[in-house]
Amino acid sequence: MYTEPFVTLDNIDDKLSEWLARIERYTHHRPQLILKPEKCALLVVDMLHYFADPAGRVYLPATKAIIPRIALLLKHWRMIGGTVVFTRHCHSDSEDLGMLGRFFGDYIHCGKKESGIITELSPLSSEKIFRKNTYDAFYNTDLDEFLADRSLEQVLVTGVLTQMCCETTARSAFVRGYEVYIPADALTTSSEELHIGSLMNLASGFAVITGTSSICSDG
Repeated sequence: MYTEPFVTLDNIDDKLSEWLARIERYTHHRPQLILKPEKCALLVVDMLHYFADPAGRVYLPATKAIIPRIALLLKHWRMIGGTVVFTRHCHSDSEDLGMLGRFFGDYIHCGKKESGIITELSPLSSEKIFRKNTYDAFYNTDLDEFLADRSLEQVLVTGVLTQMCCETTARSAFVRGYEVYIPADALTTSSEELHIGSLMNLASGFAVITGTSSICSDG
């Protein structure tokens, strides 16, 4: 996979401002949706060694910039007693790949270090981890039931990759009736073109696009 370090620790605030400005035209004439942390699950998607560790086989350099943002959201959600959910994408063997096996030549192996969540974002023992084997975190998992049992009505989607697992999960949440929020500086992918394209898609009909600092200050 081609990757580029399009966002860094030094430029992430400037990039966030650029991205929010670019999607502004898609957000006019919308109902006023307000993120309510007590009703919102923070969803950390696939922040695995495979993607977010410099030694990972498909390392995304841009993850270095978003890890502190996700860590800040985790700290905030834990402080207020909010619900935190992680996903862990992996495959038990080549028979477990589905269409991904026909589309890609590589896959994340369950049981190996590459499938583990990076240490910087380690889940607490009380926090749920959903194992998935496709882009959608709701597909063939108990995520929807888990959220419904807690009377949650919103999801805040972070992690990787923006246009794949994050966007697919956000769309899936939307069609299930959840309000979806996306902190544009707390998820990333392999290129800025893919990142901003996905943000535009989501802003046009599925999610409220915002920033980490706004979420934490408002919450």
